[in-house]
This record gives sequence, structure tokens and C-alpha cells, in this order.
Amino acid sequence: MVILVMGLIYVIKKIFLSVKSMDNFCKTYKETIDYLVCLLYNHSRQGGKYMNILISTLSQTPIYEQIQNQIKEMVLSGKLKEQEQLPSIRLMAKDLKVGIITVKRAYKELENEGIIVNLQGRGCFVAKLDKDKIKNVHLEMLKERLIEIKEFTDKTGIEEKELLQVLKQIYGGNNHGE
Repeated sequence: MVILVMGLIYVIKKIFLSVKSMDNFCKTYKETIDYLVCLLYNHSRQGGKYMNILISTLSQTPIYEQIQNQIKEMVLSGKLKEQEQLPSIRLMAKDLKVGIITVKRAYKELENEGIIVNLQGRGCFVAKLDKDKIKNVHLEMLKERLIEIKEFTDKTGIEEKELLQVLKQIYGGNNHGE
């Protein structure tokens, strides 16, 4: 499986290298094509499952944060179960072809959020999350997205009352501006 993914990455690199003007290519296809480094990681040695992490080198989101967000999403969605062991920092860094410090930072942020626990000498495991903790994490994720929406509305001149009308429409409420 890893060989197949590496072959795919090789083909993508070849396509990019064969293009005469990378600037024009990237400008034209930036929305639809993103240069991805893909980890299809099988940690069945530890009794785990396939763990898919996609890293975009074109994203403005730092790589550690991309790793952090995807692992957090796997935990919150139930794809990674309570007390399931995560790949070692060194192994994940090697497979993703990123620095150890990058993965270590992602794991440290997840640990600070209470999503994982680091048991010295044993590795990192998915923490036990109660419903309140999961809700708080979801609310924090929502807050981050709302901050992005606020930045968008500030740039585009959309006022708060207009945004609230759109939200009411989405939720099926009255859109006459109560």
C-alpha cells in the first residue's frame, strides 16, 4: 500500500516537473490540484487500523497543525478509539517525510487539548473523552471557523445582521431580521 502511494507521489512530481511554467500551472490549477504528500499508514503491528493523513505543502496552515487537526478529527469522529495507540513520533515523521519536531509539536498540542495522553516510554494514546470534553472541543473548533468567517465578512463588507439572516435561513428560521 505504501509503495502504491509513493508511486502516486512520484507520478505527481513527474507531472509537475514536466510543466514548463510552474507559476502559470499553479495559478491555473491551484483551486483543483494541490501537491499532496500522503501517508497511508498501517500501524497494525500495534493492532491498529489504517490512518490516513494528508499534508498539503501549498496550504497556509502549518504542517504540524494539519497533522493535529486530522488526528483530532479522527478521535472526535470515533475513527480512533479511546486508549488506541498512535504511531510513534519518529515513525510518523519518517513516513510523512517531515521533521520529528513537527510531529512532536502536533502531539504536544493534542496533549495540551486533552485529546491524547503521552505515557513516558510507552507512547501516545487516545485520551478518555467524556461528552462534555468532546462538546467543548467541538465548540472550540466552531469558534475557530467563526473567526475565519468574521475575517471574511470584514473583508467583504458583510454586516453582522446580514450574517445573522443567513444563519437563520440555514436553520430554517425567520429571515426578516427580527
